[in-house]
Amino acid sequence: MRTLMRLVRLHAPFRRWIVGGLLLALATILANFGLLAVAGWFLAATALVGMAGALAQNAFNFFTPAAGVRFFATVRVLGRYAGRIVDHEAAFRQLASLRAFLYAKLEPLAPAALAGEQSGDLLSRLVADIESLADVYLRVFAPFAVAAAAALTMAAIFALFAPLAALALLVGLALAGIAVPVLSLILGAGPSREAVALRNAMRADAIDSVQGMAELLTYNAATAVAARINATNERLIAREARLAALAGLGTGMSGLIANATMGTVLLIGLPTVAAGHMSGADVPLLVLGALAAFEAVAPLPQAFRLVGGMTESAQRVFAIADRPPPIQEPERSPPRPAHLDLVLSNVRLRYHPDGPWALNGLTLAIREGEHVTIVGRSGAGKTSLLNLLLRFADYQEGSATIGGFDLRTIRGDDLRSLSSVVSQRTHLLAGSIRDNLRIARPAADDAALLRALEAAQLAAFVRALPEGLDAQVGEGAARLSGGEARRLTLARAILRDAPFLLLDEPTEGLDPATGAALNADLVRFGAGRSVVLVTHRLDSVGLSDRIVVLEAGRAVEDGTYGYLRVHGCAVPRLVHLQAELLRI
Repeated sequence: MRTLMRLVRLHAPFRRWIVGGLLLALATILANFGLLAVAGWFLAATALVGMAGALAQNAFNFFTPAAGVRFFATVRVLGRYAGRIVDHEAAFRQLASLRAFLYAKLEPLAPAALAGEQSGDLLSRLVADIESLADVYLRVFAPFAVAAAAALTMAAIFALFAPLAALALLVGLALAGIAVPVLSLILGAGPSREAVALRNAMRADAIDSVQGMAELLTYNAATAVAARINATNERLIAREARLAALAGLGTGMSGLIANATMGTVLLIGLPTVAAGHMSGADVPLLVLGALAAFEAVAPLPQAFRLVGGMTESAQRVFAIADRPPPIQEPERSPPRPAHLDLVLSNVRLRYHPDGPWALNGLTLAIREGEHVTIVGRSGAGKTSLLNLLLRFADYQEGSATIGGFDLRTIRGDDLRSLSSVVSQRTHLLAGSIRDNLRIARPAADDAALLRALEAAQLAAFVRALPEGLDAQVGEGAARLSGGEARRLTLARAILRDAPFLLLDEPTEGLDPATGAALNADLVRFGAGRSVVLVTHRLDSVGLSDRIVVLEAGRAVEDGTYGYLRVHGCAVPRLVHLQAELLRI
């Protein structure tokens, strides 16, 4: 219930649309009730007048009930049409708002707090679960509110003719609108939750398998993954079949109650007419009115049956939305410092309170404009250092300053605005080359884009493409080679024109010739900037004024390449290993 109340609060900004949709739905149901009731009375009264003779026929007013039938028919059609428009407008606005809400919660969590999440599962929460939450209004809140208001109104109208018939109607509506839905909720909550979980698991597996299809085919694992997805699908079909059976049961029970209520109203009406308390034409009014009244409660069994699945989706969304961000942002950043010297002193950083230290007493100073290469084994803390500088992760002990200001006093967006990044993993969107470049500078014109491509040695390649800057890079940059994708990333960093250049294994996976060309570009592009190059190779030392060797999260060696090759331990070992690899 607490989860549903939280959903109600999220829907509050759209209360005008919601109230409008509720009023139109209520008007539609009451118009349908009025149409059948008046039509039943009109037909019965006409028949009775016809039996009474010509005198009675001349005295009977045909025009008012005929106008009433036309009025209610028109209101029903217009109300249903307008209600659909308003309801779906409200639902779509809620859908957009809920997606923006979840994305706003996800953005501060990335990348550190989302490292353990499947991309397919996150996409499922952002799309399928959010769509399920948007359905809460259309399928649960609105039908229940409209049914309650319509039932009381129709029972009050019945009470004007026969109070006992009004009581019978209320009992029938309560059974069909409360007892049957509650039974549907009890029987359907579990299968509905299981269906949501299975559906999300199948989506996550399908997305991950498509993204990793090359690896699956390489290791002949595609058949096993397909079998797992099929097994999940079979379980989902079984849950859906059970929900469909419950839907049929709810519909049948509601129809049985509606017929029983009509029969009860008829049995109440006949003695009332015989006693002279009601005219004969009023009995069809009540009977057909009772039939129309059950339209109000018809959606409720399905609504209550889906509550379990909607609650499961809501809990999945709120589980992510309530996760605390790894970084506590200050309200505002200090003014940009006059110099951008970076000083780390005894910095200790870990990603989990009980996890190992990724940085364990790191002390490092980088002057503005200095080029520094960071080397070390895998797990030495190189990437964690970049995460710290980009404020993707926070340190727990020590101090880290830039220009004399503690990194914790600078908002993440402001700190990241100082850096251009060429990461080990090339992140390119499945759009055009122009779209990917304009991530760095949205207002850049084609001339600026081409200058950046020239600096990255990629302009000739782009000009040779038939679509030029509009050429699509494909999902995961599938239409580009590894070197072309890296150079496009470099062009994007050049376009950013930031004072810091952070490079994480920029030549990883490239052939020696392409790697050497890329290093030459980086030397030229890094002139006048502070450059931090993270690598475990020494083919980029020409870029650097210093080399810092990390081991177990701390700097164990620091100096020029020539000094460390003579007096260090790690650099000579790396030189020897690379020479051995070249001989192989």
